[in-house]
Amino acid sequence: MQKLNEFKMTIDSKSVNESFARSTVAAFVSQLDPTLEEISDIKMAVSEAVTNCIVHAYPQSVGKIYITAVILENNTAKISVRDKGCGIIDIKQAMEPLFTTLGGERAGLGFAVMESFTDKITVRSKPEKGTVVTMYKRINGRAVL
Repeated sequence: MQKLNEFKMTIDSKSVNESFARSTVAAFVSQLDPTLEEISDIKMAVSEAVTNCIVHAYPQSVGKIYITAVILENNTAKISVRDKGCGIIDIKQAMEPLFTTLGGERAGLGFAVMESFTDKITVRSKPEKGTVVTMYKRINGRAVL
């Protein structure tokens, strides 16, 4: 699919930046005239992806989170959230609902939430190199992946 518009941003992996990231991506995608539900879905998916970076990629330090949002033809938003953190050893296991490496208050639902609020998600990761989560969301039901 052809790229129609794009933006990139880099933020520190600090909790205070999560709401900024989700609001910025939502504002960018608003050029597609999404419904309130579609904007809410995008905000929730971005929030989970950024939170995963903060909590899991850089558990003992502050690192960088790289976010790219692309408007593709056919009213499709492509959102990538990347880190250079610890990576995921077993992606399939990490994507299982309720799986978490941290326990405690963490429910292990981050990837399940991202999947439920987007049309397609891919996850690539290498231990000690980082992770890239790419999400696709059709706006107004007009896009075709």
